[in-house]
Amino acid sequence: MRTLIFIVAFLISWATVSAAETKIMIRAKARDAKFIGSSLGGAHIIVRNKINRQILAEGNTTGSTGNTDLIMKGTKTRTTSITDQQTAGFLASIDIAEPTLVNIEVISPLSNRQAQATVSTELWLIPGKHILGDGIILEIPGFIIDVLKPRTHQYISLHSIKGKPFPFQANIVMMCGCIIDKNGVWNSDEIEVKGILKKDGQYLKDVTLSLVSTNLFEGSDLLNTPGNYELTVYAYHEKSGNTGVDKVNYVVYE
Repeated sequence: MRTLIFIVAFLISWATVSAAETKIMIRAKARDAKFIGSSLGGAHIIVRNKINRQILAEGNTTGSTGNTDLIMKGTKTRTTSITDQQTAGFLASIDIAEPTLVNIEVISPLSNRQAQATVSTELWLIPGKHILGDGIILEIPGFIIDVLKPRTHQYISLHSIKGKPFPFQANIVMMCGCIIDKNGVWNSDEIEVKGILKKDGQYLKDVTLSLVSTNLFEGSDLLNTPGNYELTVYAYHEKSGNTGVDKVNYVVYE
C-alpha cells in the first residue's frame, strides 16, 4: 500500500514539475479602429484545449484603447508594434507539460448584445515559450448602434405627431467605443446611416440619418396612420466593410 501511495505521489509531483507556466497576451481590436478595453467593459476571452475543450484560461481585456497615432496614423512595417504598456489585453497564464493546440475565442462587446460578435483562432502553445508584446490580436468587425428614438415598444398617440416630423435618433460608435465625428479619424461623412421603416410588417420607406453631434445621428419622417411600426437602423462603411444594426418596434395609436 505504501508503495502504491509513493508511486501516485511521485507521478503527481512529476507532472507538476514538468508543467511549465506559459504566458500569452491576447487582445481584441476593432476593425479599422483601436483596442477594446476597460472603457467598453472589455472583451471576454476564453482559451480552450482544442482536443478536449477544457478551459485553460478565461477573463476580460483591461486597459486603454491604445495610442491613436500609433494605431491609426503611424507607418507600419513587419516589426512595428501597435501597443504600449497601457493598451488593453488579457494576459493568460497556462501550465502545460507538452505542446498544446489551443482555441482562443473573443466575445465583444459584452454590454451590447445586438452588436456582439465572436471571433476565434487556433495556435500551438509550447511549454515555457511566452507570446507577449502585441501578442495575439483578434479583430472584431462592426459598429455598436443604439436606437434612442423611438424607444422600444413605445406607445405614441397619432394626435401628438400627425402632421409633424417624427424624429428618429441613434447613437453609433466603433466597436472599441471610439467616436464618430465629422472629419474625424472616423469620419461620419464616409458612413451611410439609414433607417428601414416598416408598418404592420410591410416595408414603407428608407429614412436617412445624419450626424448632429459626436456619435449622434438623427432623421425624421411623417407618420400619419396608426399601426405597429418597426425601425431598423443600419450603418455601413464601404472602405472597411464595417456594418452594424439595431432595431426597435413601437406602436402609433388613434
